[in-house]
Amino acid sequence: MAFKKHRRVTPQAWRVAALAGALCGALTAGPASAIDVDAGDYTALPAGTNLAVAYYQYAERDALYSRDQRVPVDAGLDSQVGILRGVHYMNVGGYTVDPQFLLPFGKLKAGNDTSFLGRTSGVGDLILAATVWLVNRPDANTYFGITPFLTLPTGQYDRDKALNLGENRAKLTLQAGYITGLSKSLSLDVAGDVTLYGRNKDFGPSGQTMKQDASYQAQLYLRYHLSPALDLRAGISRTVSGATEVNGLDRDDRGDTTKLQIGAAYFLRPSTQLLASYGRDVSVREGFEENRRLNLRLLQVF
Repeated sequence: MAFKKHRRVTPQAWRVAALAGALCGALTAGPASAIDVDAGDYTALPAGTNLAVAYYQYAERDALYSRDQRVPVDAGLDSQVGILRGVHYMNVGGYTVDPQFLLPFGKLKAGNDTSFLGRTSGVGDLILAATVWLVNRPDANTYFGITPFLTLPTGQYDRDKALNLGENRAKLTLQAGYITGLSKSLSLDVAGDVTLYGRNKDFGPSGQTMKQDASYQAQLYLRYHLSPALDLRAGISRTVSGATEVNGLDRDDRGDTTKLQIGAAYFLRPSTQLLASYGRDVSVREGFEENRRLNLRLLQVF
C-alpha cells in the first residue's frame, strides 16, 4: 500500500493499513465471500423467458473491526455499485435451466481516518451462472434449484491499490435455493452457498501469493404478498468468510458478518418489476461494518 511521501504515517495508521491490506480481496463490487440473492430469485419461469436486470447498490461503512474488536479510528468507506444481469430460461432434459451473466461496475471511496486507502472505479469481475431446478411446482409455489457461479478475473485490479473492483483470482460458488408458500399470502425463501477461491499471485505491492479458505453464507427471507403485484419482505443473512494466507503466513482474518434488510417489490406492469430494500450489518468480526445499504433493482421480462 502506498502512502503519500509528505504524509506522516502514525503507528495507528500502520495498524489500520495492515488490516486494510487483509481486506483488499474483500472490497469488491458486491459480496466477495458469497452470492447474495433477492427473495423470489429461485422462482422458475417458463422456458423461452428472458430477463434484463439492472441493480444499483449504495453502502456506507463507518466502523472497522479486527477479530471482533472495533478498531479505534474514525473509519469511512462508501460504495456505489451497479450490476447488469441477463438471464435466459430454457428446458434441458426436462429440467428448467437459466444460463446468465452478471457484470458489476462502480466506485469505492475511503474517507476520514481511512482516507489513505484511496478510491477506485471501473468494472468488476464477470460472473457466469446457471440454475438447474430440481423442484418446479408453480401450483404450490414451491421451487428448489442449484446454481454454480463462476467468477472470472476480468475486472480492474492494481496490486498497488488497497481498493479494487476486481480480485485477480477466479472463484467458484455453489448455491442452493428453496422457495415455499407458507400460506396464501406468506412465502419463505432460503438459500445457502459455499465459495472456493483461486489464488491471487499478484497480491499487494510486492506481488505476493494470497490464498483463502472456503466461505459460507446462509440467507432467509419472508415475503408477505399484499397482492399479486406487491410484496413486503424482510431477511437475514450470515456470512462466514475464510481466513487468508499470504506467502504461507496465516493472517487469522476469518470473517463473520450478520446483516438484516427490509424491502418491497412491485410490478409496475406485468413485465416490469421494481425492487427496493434497505439494510445494515448487525454483527461484524473482521472488516468494515455497513451502517446502511440501499439496493434498487429494475427487472424487465421479455
